[in-house]
Amino acid sequence: MATSLVSTTPLVRASSTTIQELYVYKINERDRGSPTYLRLGHKPVNSFGDLVPFTNKVYSADLQTRLGITAGICILIKNMPEKKGYRYKAIYSFHLGDYGQISVQGAYIATEDTYLSITGGKGIFTGAFGKVKLQQLVFPFKLFYTFYLQALAADLPAELLVTPFPPSPVVEPSPAAKATEFGATAPNYTD
Repeated sequence: MATSLVSTTPLVRASSTTIQELYVYKINERDRGSPTYLRLGHKPVNSFGDLVPFTNKVYSADLQTRLGITAGICILIKNMPEKKGYRYKAIYSFHLGDYGQISVQGAYIATEDTYLSITGGKGIFTGAFGKVKLQQLVFPFKLFYTFYLQALAADLPAELLVTPFPPSPVVEPSPAAKATEFGATAPNYTD
Protein backbone atom coordinates (compact mmCIF):
# COMPACT_ATOMS: atom_id res chain seq x y z
CA MET A 1 0.00 0.00 0.00
CA ALA A 2 1.45 3.36 -1.04
CA THR A 3 1.62 6.13 1.50
CA SER A 4 0.48 9.62 0.67
CA LEU A 5 2.96 12.47 0.80
CA VAL A 6 0.08 14.87 1.40
CA SER A 7 -0.51 15.64 5.05
CA THR A 8 -3.98 15.03 6.43
CA THR A 9 -3.34 17.51 9.23
CA PRO A 10 -5.12 20.79 8.47
CA LEU A 11 -2.85 23.80 8.11
CA VAL A 12 -3.15 26.60 10.61
CA ARG A 13 -3.59 29.75 8.53
CA ALA A 14 -1.56 32.65 9.86
CA SER A 15 -3.25 36.01 9.57
CA SER A 16 -2.38 37.96 6.42
CA THR A 17 -1.34 40.80 8.73
CA THR A 18 1.06 38.59 10.69
CA ILE A 19 4.64 39.24 9.58
CA GLN A 20 7.19 36.47 9.94
CA GLU A 21 10.86 37.35 9.51
CA LEU A 22 13.35 35.08 7.77
CA TYR A 23 17.06 35.90 7.41
CA VAL A 24 19.44 34.35 4.88
CA TYR A 25 22.81 35.01 3.28
CA LYS A 26 23.34 34.86 -0.48
CA ILE A 27 26.97 34.17 -1.31
CA ASN A 28 28.62 33.94 -4.71
CA GLU A 29 31.55 31.58 -4.24
CA ARG A 30 32.66 32.16 -7.85
CA ASP A 31 32.21 28.50 -8.73
CA ARG A 32 28.98 28.67 -10.76
CA GLY A 33 29.97 30.89 -13.70
CA SER A 34 27.75 33.59 -12.26
CA PRO A 35 26.99 36.35 -12.84
CA THR A 36 27.19 36.58 -16.60
CA TYR A 37 27.07 40.09 -18.05
CA LEU A 38 25.36 40.40 -21.44
CA ARG A 39 26.04 43.81 -22.99
CA LEU A 40 23.08 44.21 -25.31
CA GLY A 41 23.73 47.95 -25.72
CA HIS A 42 27.10 47.17 -27.35
CA LYS A 43 28.65 50.12 -25.49
CA PRO A 44 32.06 50.13 -23.78
CA VAL A 45 30.34 50.87 -20.43
CA ASN A 46 27.44 49.10 -18.74
CA SER A 47 24.29 50.67 -20.14
CA PHE A 48 20.49 50.51 -20.29
CA GLY A 49 19.15 47.12 -21.29
CA ASP A 50 22.21 45.05 -20.39
CA LEU A 51 21.24 41.72 -18.80
CA VAL A 52 22.80 39.96 -15.83
CA PRO A 53 21.58 36.37 -15.33
CA PHE A 54 22.83 34.85 -12.07
CA THR A 55 22.69 32.01 -9.59
CA ASN A 56 24.22 32.04 -6.12
CA LYS A 57 24.24 29.86 -3.01
CA VAL A 58 21.92 30.56 -0.07
CA TYR A 59 22.90 29.88 3.54
CA SER A 60 21.03 30.12 6.83
CA ALA A 61 21.40 33.32 8.84
CA ASP A 62 23.89 31.63 11.19
CA LEU A 63 25.91 30.38 8.17
CA GLN A 64 25.72 26.79 9.44
CA THR A 65 23.31 25.36 6.83
CA ARG A 66 23.27 25.40 3.04
CA LEU A 67 19.63 26.09 2.16
CA GLY A 68 19.71 26.25 -1.64
CA ILE A 69 20.25 28.77 -4.42
CA THR A 70 18.97 31.93 -6.00
CA ALA A 71 18.35 32.10 -9.73
CA GLY A 72 17.22 35.06 -11.78
CA ILE A 73 18.06 38.02 -13.91
CA CYS A 74 18.78 41.71 -13.48
CA ILE A 75 18.13 44.25 -16.23
CA LEU A 76 20.25 47.39 -16.07
CA ILE A 77 17.97 50.43 -16.07
CA LYS A 78 20.45 53.12 -15.05
CA ASN A 79 24.21 53.53 -14.86
CA MET A 80 24.94 55.86 -11.92
CA PRO A 81 28.62 56.86 -12.27
CA GLU A 82 28.19 59.58 -9.62
CA LYS A 83 27.43 56.78 -7.10
CA LYS A 84 29.81 54.28 -8.71
CA GLY A 85 26.91 51.88 -9.13
CA TYR A 86 23.86 50.75 -11.03
CA ARG A 87 20.10 50.52 -10.75
CA TYR A 88 18.60 47.24 -11.94
CA LYS A 89 15.19 45.68 -12.36
CA ALA A 90 15.63 42.36 -10.53
CA ILE A 91 13.47 39.25 -10.97
CA TYR A 92 14.53 36.12 -9.12
CA SER A 93 13.69 33.28 -6.79
CA PHE A 94 15.15 31.61 -3.74
CA HIS A 95 14.99 27.82 -4.17
CA LEU A 96 15.20 26.23 -0.72
CA GLY A 97 14.82 22.48 -1.21
CA ASP A 98 11.88 20.87 0.58
CA TYR A 99 10.94 24.20 2.18
CA GLY A 100 9.92 25.56 -1.22
CA GLN A 101 10.62 28.72 -3.14
CA ILE A 102 10.17 32.49 -2.68
CA SER A 103 9.95 34.83 -5.68
CA VAL A 104 10.98 38.49 -5.49
CA GLN A 105 11.23 41.43 -7.85
CA GLY A 106 11.78 45.15 -7.91
CA ALA A 107 14.26 47.93 -8.42
CA TYR A 108 17.65 47.01 -7.00
CA ILE A 109 20.28 49.67 -6.37
CA ALA A 110 23.72 48.09 -6.14
CA THR A 111 25.20 50.78 -3.85
CA GLU A 112 22.64 50.79 -1.01
CA ASP A 113 20.17 48.74 0.96
CA THR A 114 17.10 48.00 -1.16
CA TYR A 115 13.61 46.63 -0.61
CA LEU A 116 12.12 44.23 -3.17
CA SER A 117 8.56 42.87 -3.31
CA ILE A 118 7.83 39.25 -2.45
CA THR A 119 5.64 38.14 -5.34
CA GLY A 120 4.75 34.62 -4.20
CA GLY A 121 6.12 31.25 -3.41
CA LYS A 122 5.48 27.55 -3.11
CA GLY A 123 5.96 24.90 -0.46
CA ILE A 124 5.81 26.47 3.00
CA PHE A 125 5.88 29.88 1.25
CA THR A 126 2.70 29.30 -0.80
CA GLY A 127 0.62 32.48 -0.93
CA ALA A 128 3.36 34.60 0.61
CA PHE A 129 3.64 38.30 -0.04
CA GLY A 130 5.45 41.17 1.63
CA LYS A 131 8.88 42.67 1.17
CA VAL A 132 12.52 41.68 1.50
CA LYS A 133 15.39 43.93 2.53
CA LEU A 134 18.56 43.32 0.58
CA GLN A 135 21.77 44.45 2.30
CA GLN A 136 24.77 44.70 0.03
CA LEU A 137 27.87 43.48 1.87
CA VAL A 138 30.29 42.95 -1.06
CA PHE A 139 28.85 43.73 -4.52
CA PRO A 140 27.86 41.32 -6.09
CA PHE A 141 29.27 38.50 -3.98
CA LYS A 142 27.78 38.74 -0.49
CA LEU A 143 24.30 39.88 0.45
CA PHE A 144 22.14 39.57 3.56
CA TYR A 145 18.36 39.30 3.20
CA THR A 146 15.60 39.99 5.71
CA PHE A 147 12.25 38.65 4.47
CA TYR A 148 9.07 40.14 5.94
CA LEU A 149 6.65 37.37 4.97
CA GLN A 150 2.88 37.70 5.17
CA ALA A 151 0.05 35.21 4.57
CA LEU A 152 1.99 32.03 5.28
CA ALA A 153 -0.17 28.99 6.03
CA ALA A 154 1.75 28.26 9.24
CA ASP A 155 4.66 29.47 11.31
CA LEU A 156 8.13 29.08 9.80
CA PRO A 157 9.94 25.95 11.00
CA ALA A 158 12.37 26.40 13.89
CA GLU A 159 15.36 25.32 11.78
CA LEU A 160 14.91 28.47 9.63
CA LEU A 161 14.58 30.77 12.63
CA VAL A 162 18.20 30.83 13.74
CA THR A 163 19.95 33.84 15.23
CA PRO A 164 21.66 35.75 12.40
CA PHE A 165 25.41 36.11 12.30
CA PRO A 166 25.90 39.91 12.11
CA PRO A 167 26.10 41.05 8.46
CA SER A 168 29.67 41.93 7.51
CA PRO A 169 31.83 41.83 4.37
CA VAL A 170 33.97 39.09 5.97
CA VAL A 171 31.19 36.54 6.65
CA GLU A 172 31.80 33.01 5.37
CA PRO A 173 29.67 29.87 5.57
CA SER A 174 30.81 27.14 7.94
CA PRO A 175 33.15 24.60 6.30
CA ALA A 176 30.50 21.88 6.75
CA ALA A 177 27.78 23.98 5.06
CA LYS A 178 30.12 24.97 2.24
CA ALA A 179 31.02 21.30 1.67
CA THR A 180 27.33 20.33 1.92
CA GLU A 181 28.12 17.74 4.58
CA PHE A 182 25.35 15.64 6.10
CA GLY A 183 23.52 17.67 8.73
CA ALA A 184 24.70 21.00 7.26
CA THR A 185 22.12 21.21 4.44
CA ALA A 186 18.39 21.80 4.24
CA PRO A 187 16.31 18.73 3.35
CA ASN A 188 16.81 18.09 -0.37
CA TYR A 189 18.50 21.47 -0.74
CA THR A 190 18.50 22.92 -4.25
CA ASP A 191 21.92 23.00 -5.91
